[in-house]
Amino acid sequence: MKQLSGLLLTTALALPLAGTAQAVEIEYWQYHFAERVEAMDQLIARFQDENPDITVKHTTFPYAQYQAKVAAAVPAGEGPDVVQLYYGWLRDYNKAGLLAPLPADEFDPATIDAEFFPIVQSMKVDGAYYGLPTAVRTMAMFYNKDLLAEVGYDPETPPTTLDEVVEATQKIVKRDEAGNLLVAGITAAPVSQDAHWWREVLVRQFGGQSYSEDYRTVTYNSPEGAAALQAISQFFTDLDVVDYGFMDEAQASFAAGKAGFLMDGSFRIGAVSRVEGLNWGVAPLPTHNGIEGNYSSYWLNGISSQTTGEELAAAQKFLKFITSPDSMQLWLDVVGELPARPSVAMTDANASHPVYGPFIAGLAHAHATDFVNEAAQRQIWLDMIDMIDVGGMSVEEALAASAEAEQALIDRYYAE
Repeated sequence: MKQLSGLLLTTALALPLAGTAQAVEIEYWQYHFAERVEAMDQLIARFQDENPDITVKHTTFPYAQYQAKVAAAVPAGEGPDVVQLYYGWLRDYNKAGLLAPLPADEFDPATIDAEFFPIVQSMKVDGAYYGLPTAVRTMAMFYNKDLLAEVGYDPETPPTTLDEVVEATQKIVKRDEAGNLLVAGITAAPVSQDAHWWREVLVRQFGGQSYSEDYRTVTYNSPEGAAALQAISQFFTDLDVVDYGFMDEAQASFAAGKAGFLMDGSFRIGAVSRVEGLNWGVAPLPTHNGIEGNYSSYWLNGISSQTTGEELAAAQKFLKFITSPDSMQLWLDVVGELPARPSVAMTDANASHPVYGPFIAGLAHAHATDFVNEAAQRQIWLDMIDMIDVGGMSVEEALAASAEAEQALIDRYYAE
């Protein structure tokens, strides 16, 4: 009898007690960006402390491979349970059925509408949200205080208008006797935020608009669009204050102290702040014609359509956690991207912060481009710049060719 009792006790201890949570592992994917990886690692550690029955595996890939990795893995049932995606990719992923709509009983659309910045509503399709961001992005002007001081500016009061920035770049630029660029007045690189600065900010500041209100018609092939393109291309053509592609990446030349200005996103704060010896500041994007402007974007966190059962319940719990107010503040402190909830972003401490403040202020007049194919539309921008910089084409000719190509791309998408 003792032996039977011992066997029963041993068996009972080996089985989970009724009502206890089962251990479950889920996988989270994002592209590799050092500060974003660090922030997510911290969030995962906090989440697992609060939910010891859930393990989150954190997987990252180089940006260039990321979109294709997700597109291939999810249909095969081998990908992530929770995945971070650029908002501009949502149409492609929904078309392929890669994301599951968030259940309304767990993620109430009306509550999300009320508690998140309005730009997040582009994640809502047929009344259901397909993802939520931890953070949103805007742009601002990073500037090198030492380079400004060298040419007679007060480093604490940088230029505020486009004309003033143009004037300052011509004073900052340095070339050797052979014409080789030593210090750029402003950055310019193949893949950077310049496309967004032109598309959603400069075109509007020159009195135009890049697309119709529903983003189905390209409208930047106009005198206003040409003036805006001339304003940005003049830096590496007429003014010669930068060589397009100088030091390959825009942030690289700025971080090295070799560029006076960098128009970039709030996600760049973490990387710039870690550069020892760089004396820098942040100011709002320059105005023009008295008009302020900005571009906003974000990466959403969605749940794979292949995730089911206990993993689905854990994924939903994790998604709620990483889009909570506390998680958003941590993401701001580590990465520099802005909280997606106004209640977190607009605190007095954040709004008045010398670095965060200019980005947060930009949310009031920011536009988020409604892409049908973000990668293809980005390539059209790069091709347009090459037409001007390499091909010697006029701004008007390059603009017309690009508008035709992008309109054809948009038309094909809606025709399908």
